[in-house]
Amino acid sequence: MARETTIRGDDDFDDDDESHNDGQGSPVGFGSLDTAESDDELRPSRLEDVVGQADVVERIRILLQAAKKRSEPLGHLLLDGPPGLGKTTLATVIPKELGTELQITAGPSLSAPKDLLPYLTNAHEGSVLFIDEIHRLPPAVEEFIYPAMEDFRVDITLGDGLNARTINMKLQPFTVIGATTRTGMLTAPLRDRFVSREHLSFYTLEELAMIVRKNAAKLRTKISDEAAGEIALRSRGTPRKANNWLRWARDYADARADGEITLEVAHAALEMKSVDSLGLEELDRRYLETIITVFSGGPAGVQAIAHTMNIPADTLEDEIEPYLLRQGLLQRSPRGRMLTAKAYNHLGRTAPDSPDDEDVEPGDPRSLF
Repeated sequence: MARETTIRGDDDFDDDDESHNDGQGSPVGFGSLDTAESDDELRPSRLEDVVGQADVVERIRILLQAAKKRSEPLGHLLLDGPPGLGKTTLATVIPKELGTELQITAGPSLSAPKDLLPYLTNAHEGSVLFIDEIHRLPPAVEEFIYPAMEDFRVDITLGDGLNARTINMKLQPFTVIGATTRTGMLTAPLRDRFVSREHLSFYTLEELAMIVRKNAAKLRTKISDEAAGEIALRSRGTPRKANNWLRWARDYADARADGEITLEVAHAALEMKSVDSLGLEELDRRYLETIITVFSGGPAGVQAIAHTMNIPADTLEDEIEPYLLRQGLLQRSPRGRMLTAKAYNHLGRTAPDSPDDEDVEPGDPRSLF
């Protein structure tokens, strides 16, 4: 199968070698991590440019310094956390800091060991293999990568039956960086083969506002500090969401304003997308309104809510409920989903009286509890 583009460090190209150039001095066939001049590339290219995740970045910096000092490959690294927090960004920055190559693939694309073999045999000493969504590796591929990660070798079986023979192929020492959003789906043998593991957390408003300002400069768009803060406020603590809203605000400013993103422009752009001050979108509010109007605030089962909204239940559980739970707008109990007082206040509704607040007559059985 075709492999992803390999990213090489600057040191891999000779200034006098024109075989990789298109005649204008730019490398052909390899993606460059130096993309500060690109309008569309917002990922940082150096560790010092990464905003947020300060503790994680500092620990990775120590790993890189130690590996350079010993002239050894970096130990295998596992990055986990919710989507959009920068796992791929860190994975692409690390080989740049090491001055080595990067190969990129994803767990779902490796359906058999033969799909993984080209990445292993083409790995150079100290190079990095980044496997995104590593929890989705098939069991056969997972078993195949074990000796490659531990002993830097692969066992290839040729032939069938009595004529079968096994070839032991040595590999160059390399680094596997895995990224996952579902650490619970990783098997213990695979998880334990990673020397280091880092968890990425959600970003603060200040960090997101800084990301928005820096990326607006890369997009050559003027933005006020208040507008950057407004976009950060509605980005759910996620840089990917902040970048998406920044691009939308830029489009809105170019089409409906003078191209500068002011607080008024940012507010109008996000209101057109139905994004409120908590970062809730139209489907999120529809979910909350359904529980209020149909189920009287809950408790309600997720299947019943899904059928009422005509949305698959796994979509509700994976895309809508996590943020509502994190914001304290929703409670999940054995009896079902229930809204909190904060959810009613946000929607401008009056929360129903709790049974505990009702007057209980002396002879009422509820007075026993």
